[in-house]
Amino acid sequence: MTDIFELFRRISSGNVSEQKTGAFEFIVCGLGNPGLEYSRTRHNAGFIAVDKIAAEKGFKIDRSKFSALTGECMIAGKRTLFMKPMTYMNESGVAVKAAADFYKIPSERIIVVQDDAALEPGRMRIRRKGSDGGQKGIRSIIEHLGSDAFIRIKLGVGAPPDPGNMVNWVLGVMPSEDAVKFNERINETPAAIETIISGDIEGAMQKYNN
Repeated sequence: MTDIFELFRRISSGNVSEQKTGAFEFIVCGLGNPGLEYSRTRHNAGFIAVDKIAAEKGFKIDRSKFSALTGECMIAGKRTLFMKPMTYMNESGVAVKAAADFYKIPSERIIVVQDDAALEPGRMRIRRKGSDGGQKGIRSIIEHLGSDAFIRIKLGVGAPPDPGNMVNWVLGVMPSEDAVKFNERINETPAAIETIISGDIEGAMQKYNN
């Protein structure tokens, strides 16, 4: 029988759920900016994607922890932490680093869903690692983790007509024609993440990279 004082220690440290369900094995982080004014903007592609997964799987990403809103779900038999950093895009790495350190999750088991202005709306690209490509949330995560070896799911939002107007572009809302194409890829994101977490990243890249 568990000693009563040990049980109290687990409760106070938040370890009871860990004992019941096992440790987290993956982090899925959607990138975006908090606030209703940003909710449907190009830069919030990551938030939109993880909200889609939560709706499909029937869980909520609403617990405040690690400077983020968090939630959890079993994906492909793996206990997975979902995150939406509340730090604004440029400091996304603060939240990811804090969660990864706390749960001792290596960078190879972190999946980040991001917008990518180098891809046209309606395109998705999965990568094991790489540079930030100018995406400041990814840059922050690389800096804080000290590694670029985390999985990215890039969702195309298209490039601005004026390359010097990138900030206003990514903080803008897509026209309806682009939004339709974008949402087609959003609808595929849950299955892509499940395939990756199941251990078949090559299969995910072959199926969903376009």
